[in-house]
Amino acid sequence: MSEFYKRAIKKLDKLTAEQCRELLVSAAEEIERYETVLDSLPDGILVCDENHCLIMANKAAQRLIPMNHIEAGNIPLWSAVLEERVLDFFKETLLSGDRVLEREIDVETQGQNRLLSISVFPLVRSHRITGSLIYIENITEKRSREARLRRAENLASLTTLAAGVAHEIKNPLGSISIHLQLMQKALSKNQEAKAEDSFGGLFSKYINVLNEEVERLNHIVVDFLFAVRPMSLELREADINVLIAELVEFVRPEMEQSHIRVFLELEENLPLILMDERYMKQALLNLIKNAQAAMSGGGLLTIATIREENEIRISVCDTGVGISEENLKKIFEPYFTTRETGSGLGLTLVFKIIREHQGEISVDSRERVGASFDITLPVPQKEQRLLAYNGDSEKAWGGER
Repeated sequence: MSEFYKRAIKKLDKLTAEQCRELLVSAAEEIERYETVLDSLPDGILVCDENHCLIMANKAAQRLIPMNHIEAGNIPLWSAVLEERVLDFFKETLLSGDRVLEREIDVETQGQNRLLSISVFPLVRSHRITGSLIYIENITEKRSREARLRRAENLASLTTLAAGVAHEIKNPLGSISIHLQLMQKALSKNQEAKAEDSFGGLFSKYINVLNEEVERLNHIVVDFLFAVRPMSLELREADINVLIAELVEFVRPEMEQSHIRVFLELEENLPLILMDERYMKQALLNLIKNAQAAMSGGGLLTIATIREENEIRISVCDTGVGISEENLKKIFEPYFTTRETGSGLGLTLVFKIIREHQGEISVDSRERVGASFDITLPVPQKEQRLLAYNGDSEKAWGGER
Protein backbone atom coordinates (compact mmCIF):
# COMPACT_ATOMS: atom_id res chain seq x y z
CA MET A 1 0.00 0.00 0.00
CA SER A 2 1.34 3.46 -0.93
CA GLU A 3 2.20 6.00 1.76
CA PHE A 4 -0.61 8.24 0.52
CA TYR A 5 -3.31 5.69 1.35
CA LYS A 6 -1.68 4.82 4.69
CA ARG A 7 -1.85 8.45 5.74
CA ALA A 8 -5.40 8.79 4.44
CA ILE A 9 -6.60 5.78 6.45
CA LYS A 10 -5.15 7.26 9.66
CA LYS A 11 -7.16 10.46 9.04
CA LEU A 12 -10.28 8.68 7.79
CA ASP A 13 -12.51 9.83 10.68
CA LYS A 14 -11.60 13.46 9.89
CA LEU A 15 -12.41 13.27 6.17
CA THR A 16 -15.63 14.63 4.71
CA ALA A 17 -17.97 12.47 2.65
CA GLU A 18 -16.70 14.10 -0.54
CA GLN A 19 -13.08 13.47 0.43
CA CYS A 20 -13.90 9.81 1.20
CA ARG A 21 -15.56 9.47 -2.20
CA GLU A 22 -12.51 10.94 -3.95
CA LEU A 23 -10.26 8.61 -1.98
CA LEU A 24 -12.29 5.57 -3.08
CA VAL A 25 -12.32 6.72 -6.71
CA SER A 26 -8.53 7.21 -6.60
CA ALA A 27 -8.02 3.76 -5.05
CA ALA A 28 -10.32 2.15 -7.62
CA GLU A 29 -8.41 3.80 -10.48
CA GLU A 30 -5.09 2.58 -9.09
CA ILE A 31 -6.42 -0.96 -8.65
CA GLU A 32 -7.76 -0.88 -12.21
CA ARG A 33 -4.34 0.29 -13.43
CA TYR A 34 -2.63 -2.63 -11.67
CA GLU A 35 -5.17 -5.07 -13.11
CA THR A 36 -4.58 -3.67 -16.60
CA VAL A 37 -0.84 -4.18 -16.20
CA LEU A 38 -1.32 -7.78 -15.03
CA ASP A 39 -3.80 -8.57 -17.82
CA SER A 40 -1.39 -7.13 -20.40
CA LEU A 41 1.37 -9.55 -19.43
CA PRO A 42 1.94 -12.43 -21.89
CA ASP A 43 2.63 -14.78 -18.95
CA GLY A 44 0.15 -16.09 -16.43
CA ILE A 45 -0.07 -14.88 -12.83
CA LEU A 46 -2.06 -16.66 -10.10
CA VAL A 47 -2.25 -15.45 -6.49
CA CYS A 48 -3.49 -17.64 -3.64
CA ASP A 49 -4.14 -16.78 0.00
CA GLU A 50 -2.64 -18.67 2.93
CA ASN A 51 -5.42 -21.28 2.64
CA HIS A 52 -4.37 -21.90 -1.00
CA CYS A 53 -7.59 -20.40 -2.34
CA LEU A 54 -7.37 -18.47 -5.60
CA ILE A 55 -7.79 -14.74 -5.09
CA MET A 56 -6.49 -13.43 -8.41
CA ALA A 57 -5.81 -14.73 -11.94
CA ASN A 58 -4.80 -12.60 -14.90
CA LYS A 59 -6.12 -13.22 -18.41
CA ALA A 60 -3.00 -15.03 -19.61
CA ALA A 61 -3.30 -17.59 -16.77
CA GLN A 62 -6.92 -18.25 -17.67
CA ARG A 63 -5.91 -18.86 -21.30
CA LEU A 64 -2.99 -21.14 -20.47
CA ILE A 65 -4.64 -23.33 -17.82
CA PRO A 66 -8.21 -24.67 -18.16
CA MET A 67 -10.09 -23.68 -14.98
CA ASN A 68 -13.63 -23.57 -13.67
CA HIS A 69 -15.19 -20.16 -13.14
CA ILE A 70 -15.25 -19.81 -9.38
CA GLU A 71 -15.62 -17.07 -6.81
CA ALA A 72 -12.28 -15.96 -5.42
CA GLY A 73 -11.31 -17.32 -2.02
CA ASN A 74 -13.93 -20.07 -1.87
CA ILE A 75 -12.08 -23.30 -2.68
CA PRO A 76 -8.43 -24.40 -3.01
CA LEU A 77 -6.79 -23.63 -6.34
CA TRP A 78 -6.39 -27.28 -7.37
CA SER A 79 -10.15 -27.79 -7.10
CA ALA A 80 -10.65 -25.18 -9.82
CA VAL A 81 -8.11 -26.63 -12.29
CA LEU A 82 -9.37 -28.99 -15.01
CA GLU A 83 -5.99 -30.31 -16.26
CA GLU A 84 -5.10 -33.35 -14.14
CA ARG A 85 -1.30 -33.01 -14.27
CA VAL A 86 -1.42 -29.32 -13.34
CA LEU A 87 -3.99 -30.07 -10.64
CA ASP A 88 -1.74 -32.68 -9.02
CA PHE A 89 1.28 -30.37 -9.24
CA PHE A 90 -0.54 -27.46 -7.55
CA LYS A 91 -1.93 -29.65 -4.78
CA GLU A 92 1.40 -31.31 -3.98
CA THR A 93 3.39 -28.06 -4.13
CA LEU A 94 1.04 -25.77 -2.22
CA LEU A 95 0.28 -28.28 0.55
CA SER A 96 3.98 -29.00 1.07
CA GLY A 97 4.89 -25.30 0.99
CA ASP A 98 7.68 -25.97 -1.51
CA ARG A 99 9.28 -23.28 -3.65
CA VAL A 100 9.43 -24.53 -7.24
CA LEU A 101 11.29 -22.98 -10.18
CA GLU A 102 10.37 -23.63 -13.82
CA ARG A 103 8.65 -27.00 -13.58
CA GLU A 104 7.75 -28.03 -17.16
CA ILE A 105 4.33 -29.60 -17.71
CA ASP A 106 2.54 -30.57 -20.94
CA VAL A 107 -1.10 -29.52 -21.14
CA GLU A 108 -3.79 -29.72 -23.80
CA THR A 109 -6.19 -26.80 -24.22
CA GLN A 110 -8.69 -26.44 -27.04
CA GLY A 111 -7.07 -29.29 -28.95
CA GLN A 112 -3.58 -27.76 -28.78
CA ASN A 113 -0.60 -29.18 -26.91
CA ARG A 114 1.37 -26.63 -24.91
CA LEU A 115 4.50 -26.88 -22.82
CA LEU A 116 4.21 -24.70 -19.71
CA SER A 117 6.92 -23.62 -17.30
CA ILE A 118 5.40 -23.09 -13.84
CA SER A 119 7.12 -21.48 -10.84
CA VAL A 120 5.67 -21.19 -7.32
CA PHE A 121 6.89 -18.56 -4.83
CA PRO A 122 5.74 -17.72 -1.29
CA LEU A 123 4.09 -14.34 -0.71
CA VAL A 124 5.82 -12.78 2.28
CA ARG A 125 4.49 -9.80 4.24
CA SER A 126 5.97 -8.54 7.51
CA HIS A 127 8.21 -11.64 7.71
CA ARG A 128 5.16 -13.94 7.43
CA ILE A 129 3.97 -16.10 4.54
CA THR A 130 0.54 -14.85 3.52
CA GLY A 131 -0.03 -16.89 0.39
CA SER A 132 1.54 -18.04 -2.88
CA LEU A 133 2.43 -16.47 -6.22
CA ILE A 134 2.35 -18.74 -9.28
CA TYR A 135 4.08 -17.68 -12.49
CA ILE A 136 3.16 -19.51 -15.73
CA GLU A 137 5.07 -19.19 -19.00
CA ASN A 138 4.17 -20.79 -22.34
CA ILE A 139 7.52 -22.13 -23.58
CA THR A 140 6.20 -24.22 -26.49
CA GLU A 141 7.65 -21.96 -29.18
CA LYS A 142 10.83 -21.40 -27.17
CA ARG A 143 11.54 -25.12 -26.99
CA SER A 144 10.65 -25.47 -30.67
CA ARG A 145 13.18 -22.76 -31.58
CA GLU A 146 15.81 -24.46 -29.44
CA ALA A 147 15.14 -27.77 -31.19
CA ARG A 148 15.41 -26.13 -34.62
CA LEU A 149 18.66 -24.45 -33.61
CA ARG A 150 20.04 -27.74 -32.30
CA ARG A 151 19.15 -29.49 -35.56
CA ALA A 152 20.79 -26.69 -37.56
CA GLU A 153 23.93 -26.99 -35.43
CA ASN A 154 23.99 -30.75 -35.97
CA LEU A 155 23.78 -30.24 -39.72
CA ALA A 156 26.57 -27.68 -39.55
CA SER A 157 28.80 -30.06 -37.61
CA LEU A 158 28.18 -32.77 -40.19
CA THR A 159 29.34 -30.45 -42.96
CA THR A 160 32.83 -30.21 -41.49
CA LEU A 161 33.17 -33.99 -41.71
CA ALA A 162 31.45 -34.54 -45.02
CA ALA A 163 34.17 -34.04 -47.61
CA GLY A 164 36.87 -36.20 -46.03
CA VAL A 165 34.74 -39.03 -44.64
CA ALA A 166 32.43 -39.38 -47.64
CA HIS A 167 35.23 -39.48 -50.20
CA GLU A 168 37.29 -41.83 -48.05
CA ILE A 169 34.36 -44.27 -48.15
CA LYS A 170 33.12 -43.64 -51.68
CA ASN A 171 36.47 -44.14 -53.43
CA PRO A 172 37.16 -47.66 -52.11
CA LEU A 173 33.50 -48.56 -52.68
CA GLY A 174 33.93 -47.70 -56.34
CA SER A 175 37.09 -49.79 -56.56
CA ILE A 176 35.41 -52.77 -54.83
CA SER A 177 32.40 -52.54 -57.15
CA ILE A 178 34.60 -52.54 -60.28
CA HIS A 179 36.63 -55.57 -59.15
CA LEU A 180 33.47 -57.48 -58.18
CA GLN A 181 32.16 -56.95 -61.70
CA LEU A 182 35.44 -58.21 -63.16
CA MET A 183 35.26 -61.29 -60.91
CA GLN A 184 31.71 -61.98 -62.03
CA LYS A 185 32.71 -61.78 -65.70
CA ALA A 186 35.68 -64.09 -65.16
CA LEU A 187 33.56 -66.57 -63.20
CA SER A 188 30.85 -66.53 -65.87
CA LYS A 189 33.36 -67.33 -68.60
CA ASN A 190 34.88 -70.10 -66.49
CA GLN A 191 31.46 -71.68 -65.88
CA GLU A 192 30.70 -71.60 -69.59
CA ALA A 193 33.95 -73.45 -70.32
CA LYS A 194 33.38 -76.13 -67.66
CA ALA A 195 30.51 -78.30 -66.56
CA GLU A 196 28.09 -77.18 -63.84
CA ASP A 197 30.15 -76.50 -60.74
CA SER A 198 28.45 -76.30 -57.32
CA PHE A 199 31.40 -74.36 -55.94
CA GLY A 200 31.12 -71.85 -58.78
CA GLY A 201 27.40 -71.38 -58.05
CA LEU A 202 28.09 -70.77 -54.37
CA PHE A 203 30.90 -68.35 -55.22
CA SER A 204 28.57 -66.44 -57.54
CA LYS A 205 25.99 -66.20 -54.74
CA TYR A 206 28.54 -64.66 -52.40
CA ILE A 207 29.55 -62.12 -55.04
CA ASN A 208 25.90 -61.10 -55.45
CA VAL A 209 25.62 -60.51 -51.71
CA LEU A 210 28.77 -58.37 -51.79
CA ASN A 211 27.34 -56.34 -54.68
CA GLU A 212 24.15 -55.70 -52.72
CA GLU A 213 26.10 -54.52 -49.69
CA VAL A 214 28.29 -52.24 -51.82
CA GLU A 215 25.15 -50.72 -53.32
CA ARG A 216 23.65 -50.22 -49.86
CA LEU A 217 26.79 -48.50 -48.57
CA ASN A 218 26.92 -46.34 -51.66
CA HIS A 219 23.32 -45.26 -51.07
CA ILE A 220 24.20 -44.27 -47.50
CA VAL A 221 27.14 -42.19 -48.71
CA VAL A 222 24.99 -40.46 -51.35
CA ASP A 223 22.36 -39.60 -48.70
CA PHE A 224 25.09 -38.33 -46.40
CA LEU A 225 26.55 -36.06 -49.06
CA PHE A 226 23.08 -34.78 -49.94
CA ALA A 227 22.43 -33.98 -46.28
CA VAL A 228 25.55 -31.88 -45.80
CA ARG A 229 26.25 -30.26 -49.16
CA PRO A 230 24.63 -26.91 -50.01
CA MET A 231 21.63 -27.38 -52.29
CA SER A 232 21.36 -25.77 -55.68
CA LEU A 233 17.64 -25.11 -55.89
CA GLU A 234 15.90 -24.25 -59.14
CA LEU A 235 13.01 -22.23 -57.74
CA ARG A 236 9.98 -21.44 -59.83
CA GLU A 237 6.37 -20.64 -59.12
CA ALA A 238 4.26 -23.79 -58.84
CA ASP A 239 0.98 -25.05 -57.39
CA ILE A 240 1.63 -27.19 -54.31
CA ASN A 241 -1.81 -28.84 -54.67
CA VAL A 242 -0.96 -30.12 -58.16
CA LEU A 243 2.36 -31.49 -56.92
CA ILE A 244 0.68 -33.30 -54.00
CA ALA A 245 -2.08 -34.73 -56.21
CA GLU A 246 0.47 -36.11 -58.71
CA LEU A 247 2.58 -37.60 -55.91
CA VAL A 248 -0.44 -39.29 -54.29
CA GLU A 249 -1.49 -40.85 -57.60
CA PHE A 250 2.05 -42.21 -57.93
CA VAL A 251 2.04 -43.88 -54.48
CA ARG A 252 -1.65 -44.87 -54.32
CA PRO A 253 -1.21 -48.44 -55.69
CA GLU A 254 1.50 -49.13 -53.11
CA MET A 255 -0.64 -47.61 -50.35
CA GLU A 256 -3.60 -49.78 -51.36
CA GLN A 257 -1.41 -52.88 -51.19
CA SER A 258 -0.53 -51.87 -47.61
CA HIS A 259 -4.25 -51.35 -46.83
CA ILE A 260 -3.72 -47.62 -46.32
CA ARG A 261 -6.44 -45.18 -47.40
CA VAL A 262 -5.18 -41.81 -48.64
CA PHE A 263 -7.43 -38.79 -48.06
CA LEU A 264 -6.73 -35.33 -49.51
CA GLU A 265 -7.99 -32.07 -48.02
CA LEU A 266 -6.55 -29.47 -50.40
CA GLU A 267 -7.76 -25.89 -50.05
CA GLU A 268 -8.75 -24.42 -53.39
CA ASN A 269 -7.25 -21.35 -55.03
CA LEU A 270 -4.00 -21.41 -53.09
CA PRO A 271 -1.41 -18.89 -54.31
CA LEU A 272 1.60 -20.17 -56.23
CA ILE A 273 4.78 -20.57 -54.19
CA LEU A 274 8.46 -20.68 -55.12
CA MET A 275 9.81 -24.21 -54.95
CA ASP A 276 12.07 -26.77 -56.56
CA GLU A 277 9.55 -29.46 -57.46
CA ARG A 278 12.13 -32.29 -57.46
CA TYR A 279 13.25 -31.62 -53.91
CA MET A 280 9.75 -30.86 -52.64
CA LYS A 281 8.49 -34.15 -54.04
CA GLN A 282 11.36 -35.95 -52.37
CA ALA A 283 10.57 -34.34 -48.99
CA LEU A 284 6.86 -35.21 -49.18
CA LEU A 285 7.61 -38.72 -50.47
CA ASN A 286 9.90 -39.33 -47.46
CA LEU A 287 7.08 -38.28 -45.12
CA ILE A 288 4.61 -40.55 -46.94
CA LYS A 289 7.03 -43.49 -46.77
CA ASN A 290 7.53 -42.91 -43.04
CA ALA A 291 3.76 -42.87 -42.57
CA GLN A 292 3.47 -46.13 -44.52
CA ALA A 293 6.10 -47.77 -42.30
CA ALA A 294 4.25 -46.57 -39.18
CA MET A 295 0.98 -48.19 -40.38
CA SER A 296 2.14 -51.75 -41.05
CA GLY A 297 -1.36 -53.05 -40.38
CA GLY A 298 -3.09 -50.44 -42.52
CA GLY A 299 -4.63 -47.10 -41.61
CA LEU A 300 -5.48 -43.62 -42.86
CA LEU A 301 -3.06 -41.11 -44.39
CA THR A 302 -4.41 -37.55 -44.60
CA ILE A 303 -2.62 -34.84 -46.57
CA ALA A 304 -4.03 -31.32 -46.24
CA THR A 305 -3.15 -27.82 -47.38
CA ILE A 306 -4.44 -24.54 -45.97
CA ARG A 307 -3.68 -20.84 -46.38
CA GLU A 308 -2.62 -19.12 -43.15
CA GLU A 309 -1.97 -15.38 -43.59
CA ASN A 310 1.35 -15.15 -45.50
CA GLU A 311 2.08 -18.88 -45.43
CA ILE A 312 0.81 -22.17 -46.79
CA ARG A 313 0.65 -25.07 -44.35
CA ILE A 314 0.97 -28.67 -45.51
CA SER A 315 -0.11 -31.35 -43.05
CA VAL A 316 0.80 -35.05 -43.41
CA CYS A 317 -1.05 -37.10 -40.76
CA ASP A 318 -1.12 -40.84 -40.18
CA THR A 319 -2.88 -43.18 -37.77
CA GLY A 320 0.19 -45.29 -37.08
CA VAL A 321 2.13 -46.31 -34.00
CA GLY A 322 3.11 -42.72 -33.17
CA ILE A 323 6.35 -41.35 -31.76
CA SER A 324 7.31 -41.31 -28.08
CA GLU A 325 7.81 -37.97 -26.35
CA GLU A 326 11.49 -38.77 -25.87
CA ASN A 327 12.03 -39.50 -29.57
CA LEU A 328 10.10 -36.42 -30.71
CA LYS A 329 12.99 -34.23 -29.55
CA LYS A 330 15.45 -36.15 -31.74
CA ILE A 331 13.30 -36.99 -34.75
CA PHE A 332 15.10 -34.66 -37.21
CA GLU A 333 18.61 -35.34 -35.94
CA PRO A 334 21.04 -37.06 -38.35
CA TYR A 335 21.31 -40.86 -38.04
CA PHE A 336 18.47 -41.08 -35.53
CA THR A 337 16.08 -43.90 -36.42
CA THR A 338 13.75 -46.29 -34.61
CA ARG A 339 13.68 -48.77 -37.49
CA GLU A 340 16.00 -51.72 -37.99
CA THR A 341 16.69 -50.69 -41.59
CA GLY A 342 17.36 -47.23 -42.93
CA SER A 343 20.15 -44.69 -42.78
CA GLY A 344 18.50 -42.38 -40.25
CA LEU A 345 18.89 -39.50 -42.70
CA GLY A 346 15.40 -39.45 -44.22
CA LEU A 347 13.84 -36.84 -41.93
CA THR A 348 17.12 -34.93 -41.79
CA LEU A 349 16.87 -34.54 -45.57
CA VAL A 350 13.24 -33.44 -45.25
CA PHE A 351 14.25 -30.85 -42.66
CA LYS A 352 17.06 -29.58 -44.90
CA ILE A 353 14.84 -29.31 -48.00
CA ILE A 354 12.13 -27.37 -46.15
CA ARG A 355 14.67 -25.00 -44.58
CA GLU A 356 16.26 -24.40 -48.00
CA HIS A 357 12.77 -23.30 -49.14
CA GLN A 358 12.69 -20.79 -46.22
CA GLY A 359 10.05 -22.93 -44.52
CA GLU A 360 9.59 -24.66 -41.19
CA ILE A 361 8.64 -28.22 -40.26
CA SER A 362 7.31 -29.52 -36.95
CA VAL A 363 5.88 -32.78 -35.68
CA ASP A 364 3.18 -33.64 -33.17
CA SER A 365 2.52 -37.22 -32.14
CA ARG A 366 1.08 -39.58 -29.56
CA GLU A 367 2.01 -43.19 -29.20
CA ARG A 368 -0.58 -45.62 -30.62
CA VAL A 369 -2.55 -42.66 -32.02
CA GLY A 370 -0.45 -41.39 -34.93
CA ALA A 371 1.82 -38.59 -36.05
CA SER A 372 1.30 -35.28 -37.81
CA PHE A 373 4.05 -33.45 -39.70
CA ASP A 374 3.29 -29.78 -40.44
CA ILE A 375 5.21 -27.85 -43.09
CA THR A 376 4.85 -24.08 -43.50
CA LEU A 377 6.10 -22.41 -46.67
CA PRO A 378 6.12 -18.66 -47.33
CA VAL A 379 3.91 -17.05 -49.96
CA PRO A 380 6.01 -14.84 -52.29
CA GLN A 381 5.92 -11.14 -51.39
CA LYS A 382 4.42 -10.26 -54.77
CA GLU A 383 1.43 -12.45 -53.99
CA GLN A 384 0.98 -10.77 -50.60
CA ARG A 385 0.95 -7.27 -52.14
CA LEU A 386 -1.60 -8.27 -54.78
CA LEU A 387 -3.91 -9.72 -52.14
CA ALA A 388 -3.66 -6.60 -50.04
CA TYR A 389 -4.38 -4.40 -53.06
CA ASN A 390 -7.40 -6.41 -54.17
CA GLY A 391 -8.84 -6.34 -50.65
CA ASP A 392 -8.51 -2.64 -49.98
CA SER A 393 -6.85 -0.28 -52.46
CA GLU A 394 -6.46 2.57 -49.98
CA LYS A 395 -4.73 0.33 -47.41
CA ALA A 396 -2.50 -1.18 -50.07
CA TRP A 397 -1.24 2.25 -51.12
CA GLY A 398 -1.13 3.73 -47.60
CA GLY A 399 -4.18 5.97 -47.94
CA GLU A 400 -5.60 8.30 -50.57
CA ARG A 401 -3.44 9.25 -53.52
